[in-house]
Amino acid sequence: MRIISGKHKGRNLIAPKKLPVRPTKDMAKESLFNILHNSYYFPDLKVLDLFAGTGNISYEFSSRGVEDILAIDAHAGCIDFIEKTVDMLEMNIRTFKSDVFAFLQRNTEQFDIIFCDPFYDMDLADFEKIPQLVFENNLLLEGGVLIIEHSKRTSLDHLPNYSNSRKYGGSVFSFFKEQ
Repeated sequence: MRIISGKHKGRNLIAPKKLPVRPTKDMAKESLFNILHNSYYFPDLKVLDLFAGTGNISYEFSSRGVEDILAIDAHAGCIDFIEKTVDMLEMNIRTFKSDVFAFLQRNTEQFDIIFCDPFYDMDLADFEKIPQLVFENNLLLEGGVLIIEHSKRTSLDHLPNYSNSRKYGGSVFSFFKEQ
């Protein structure tokens, strides 16, 4: 995995093979960050990275100047890898080991961007639960966005607060905003 832009541009990071992850591909990640760059001033953002895995998305936000990032994952090995990388690169990324759904039900903190990259084969009902919990619990700041990465075989356009989606190869980013 490679950090595409910012302070750590071009930095390659090698995650342990034993982690249950599928990092976002560079082309898709670069396209996503181009979209976000046109709408947000990164140093002012507060970001939540759900199903953080290797921390790929969190590192990209941090490298581009975001100072307030919270990465959530249920796998201890993923959290450990993120913490070691954060220490090595001197990044401001907080980590929390938790089931994402339990976290969304009890969290009261709000964010400008919530990025969610669950397993592509997760049940559709669980995909649907993510925006439901985010909006029911008012987890987005004004003008904020929830972005869910998923397979092109999964459709989320029927859900409340769905705004649009972008496809990159086999990956799709679905955007959700307060209506």
